[in-house]
Amino acid sequence: MSETSTSAADGPDEAASQSRDRLAFDLDVDICVVGAGLAGLTVAREAARLGASVAVLEGRQVGWNASGHHLGTVMPGYGLPIADVIERVGLDDARELWALSKEGADYVRATATEDLIPGINPSDGALEVSNVDIGEALISRLQTLGEDFAAEVEGWQVDRVRSVLRTGRYFHGIYYPRALQIDGRKYVHGLAALAVRTGVRIFEETPVVSIDFSGIRKRIVTPTARLRANHIVLAGNIHLGSPLKRLSDTLLPVWRYAALTEPLGERLAEAVAFTGSVVDSDGIDHFRVVDGDRLLWASPETTWDARPKRLGAAVQRRIATVFPQLGKVPIADTFGGAVGVTVHGMPQIGQLRRGLWVASGFGRQGLSTSALAGQMIARSILWGDDRWRLFSPFELVWAGGATGRVAGHFVSLWARGASSAAGVLARYREGARAREQAREARLAEANLKAGTRGPAPRRPPGAAMRPVAPPAPRPVEDGAAPHRHASQESERISDGRM
Repeated sequence: MSETSTSAADGPDEAASQSRDRLAFDLDVDICVVGAGLAGLTVAREAARLGASVAVLEGRQVGWNASGHHLGTVMPGYGLPIADVIERVGLDDARELWALSKEGADYVRATATEDLIPGINPSDGALEVSNVDIGEALISRLQTLGEDFAAEVEGWQVDRVRSVLRTGRYFHGIYYPRALQIDGRKYVHGLAALAVRTGVRIFEETPVVSIDFSGIRKRIVTPTARLRANHIVLAGNIHLGSPLKRLSDTLLPVWRYAALTEPLGERLAEAVAFTGSVVDSDGIDHFRVVDGDRLLWASPETTWDARPKRLGAAVQRRIATVFPQLGKVPIADTFGGAVGVTVHGMPQIGQLRRGLWVASGFGRQGLSTSALAGQMIARSILWGDDRWRLFSPFELVWAGGATGRVAGHFVSLWARGASSAAGVLARYREGARAREQAREARLAEANLKAGTRGPAPRRPPGAAMRPVAPPAPRPVEDGAAPHRHASQESERISDGRM
């Protein structure tokens, strides 16, 4: 399932404002994690809970980029459609990958509680909707998820979808009752606080200058100190820096933007009666209601860094397009963040060489995937869990550099245009069917009033005529010669004489 890089938070909370010193002294640890995002903090927390000494190096601040700016939707699955996963690795391995994503979602659910992270405000339910009429494809996907992957899903028909999303742009939907949404900013900073409680040492404003991977003890150089560790986990995004440029080059940088509206009052409930997250199956729209009467909506996407406020109007127009009854809604704030998208559409999780691990490429993947990566790598290092090999078929692939960015931009434009065209065609066909049904209803009513029988029902185009059985031959009386062919004389009207 796709995740966006936006946040509902109006500003940094108390946990986010806590400063963490940069590394100013040499240090030896069991595990060094590079990057204090969702994946890196999960690795650090889980490894410390298993008894390892852990240090986290962050070039800026905890959760400063995509990990601290997202809608907070948590649901199983990956950015790559499940049918493509099956085609790539086979059904058995696809089942195990799905089970891992479910474990990740369960991890977030167990962590994002009011007891552990006050103010996280979790809520249940997510709805994936389609902008085209794909009833048969929906049934097939539900069967795959429900029967082959034991997923908790419900299929929603068009009427049910439109009863909670009052717009004609969406048709069928898949409802995930066990999905949830949380305050994303509070979660990343709450996760950092939980990691510190287990003994993790987090150093902000500490970029990595160089890494020496040789030997059992790896050496990391920062501007002010050095660090040695048995294992290094590269949990950064596209900002890993020049020492790790080869890894960064396997990610296509994508900036996703969103806007938070002003309070809309009762008119929002009249348009959106669904309290969970709503995700467009084409990856164009992702929105949910926050604070009861505000709409948080992510839509625009670029392959270059732009000022979020410049794209607030684009989100505003998109909201008005999908829900015309809301009109031009006032925007309170806009957000943006960069994510790293892989060429094959799956995250990068596993061991690159002895003692060097990677947890990256979570663009369009969701919170559950970063959580599963953190759990898995910590257990792989300390318990020897080798399930990370399930991700081996999705190897590191160069993203194309500047050319890849340009191509990615035009591919994104083409995908949005194709999705829009498909939606227009689907709505036109739906309208044509409705007009035809209304015409036939009016004709039937007129015939009823006139006391006449309506026209014979139309045969579907291409339907063959049903053959008419020939009349049964007349029985031949005793002594009479059978007639080989019927004639007009044999059908004379009787004049009453025997």
